Amino acid sequence: MAAHGLSDTALIAATIGFQPAVLDLAQRHDPGLRRADLWGRPLGWSSLDLRKVPDLGIPAEQGDDAVALNNLRPFAGLPIRPMRPFVLQADADDGARALHCMTQAIYFEAAREPVRGQQAVAQVVLNRLRHPAYPKSICGVVYQGSARPTGCQFTFTCDGALRWTPQAALWRQAQDVARRALAGFVDKDVGSATHYHAAYVIPYWAATLVKMTQVGQHIFYRWTGPWGEPPAFTGRYEGRESELSPALLASLDPRTQGYLAPQAQGIPPDRKITLAVAGEVRTYSVADPTTATGERTRVAGTLYAARRQPTPDEVKRINDSLAALEKGGEAAAPDPAKPKDEF
Repeated sequence: MAAHGLSDTALIAATIGFQPAVLDLAQRHDPGLRRADLWGRPLGWSSLDLRKVPDLGIPAEQGDDAVALNNLRPFAGLPIRPMRPFVLQADADDGARALHCMTQAIYFEAAREPVRGQQAVAQVVLNRLRHPAYPKSICGVVYQGSARPTGCQFTFTCDGALRWTPQAALWRQAQDVARRALAGFVDKDVGSATHYHAAYVIPYWAATLVKMTQVGQHIFYRWTGPWGEPPAFTGRYEGRESELSPALLASLDPRTQGYLAPQAQGIPPDRKITLAVAGEVRTYSVADPTTATGERTRVAGTLYAARRQPTPDEVKRINDSLAALEKGGEAAAPDPAKPKDEF
C-alpha cells in the first residue's frame, strides 16, 4: 500500500480537504476501522439478549479494581438488628436434606472463610427462608434459579462446582456450622442480610440494596425499606425439601431481577391527593416516610412528606404567635419543655 502512495500519511493528506459529510461517509466504509455497524451503533445492538441481566458496563470480576470500587461506596451505618433464632422442625428425611443443602451452601460459598464468614452465609440462607419473597425450604432457597441461564442465587448451583468432591475436613466444619444454624444459632454480624458478594466482584445489583457490613471476603446487603427489617421476615418453614420444581429452579430474585409493586415491598397503605398544576390535574399517592430505618423507597407518582405534620397544639401555638405579631405585641414565648426543632 505504501509503495502506491497509500500510506497513512498519504491518506491523511488526501482526505484532509474532504467536506465533513464526505469524510464521514468514507470512514463508514473504511474496513480498517473494523466497525461492527456502519451507523456507529453500539456493539451487540443487533443481538441484544433480554434474558441476560444488565451489568452497567462493569465486568463481574475486576480483582483489585473491584475491591477499590467497592471501598468507594460506604456502608449505610444503619443499625444491624439480630434475627430470631430458627430451629428446624422436620422429619428425618427433610432434616437430612436441609442439613445437606445448608452444608453445601456454606462449603461452596465460604469453605475457606473463617467460621464467622461461614455463619454469616448460613444466616443469609435462613433469612431468605423466612422472607416472603423467597422459597420456604432450605434446599429451595439454595437452589432457586439454578436452571436459569443467569440468575442462580448461589453460584455453585450453576457453575459446575458440584462436580468436585469436597475436602473432608472442610466439609465437616461446614456441616458443624450448618447444624448449629438449624438448631437456633443466630449470627448477629449480618442481621437481616439477604444478599452478599465477594469483595473482589461488583454485581450489578449491589447499588440497589442497603450495604450493611463485611465479614471476611463477603460484603452483606439487605432489602431497602421496611422489607429489609426483621419484622418483615414472617415466612414459615414448609419442608418438602426434595420438591425442587422446574418453576422454582427457573425462578428469580424479585429484588434484584424482578419487580415488586410498592404494596408488596411493605410500603404502608397510602392516601390520595389531587393537585392542579398549570391547568393539569393529577392524583398522587402520599407515602408515610416513617419506616423502621428512616429510609424511603422511591416510587414513581408518589409524594413523600419531608417532615411530620404538627399536632393541633403545635398549630395553635404557631397561630397564637402569629396573631401576637400582627397586633404588634411580642410572640408567645416558646415552651422550654419542647425541643426547638420539634416541628
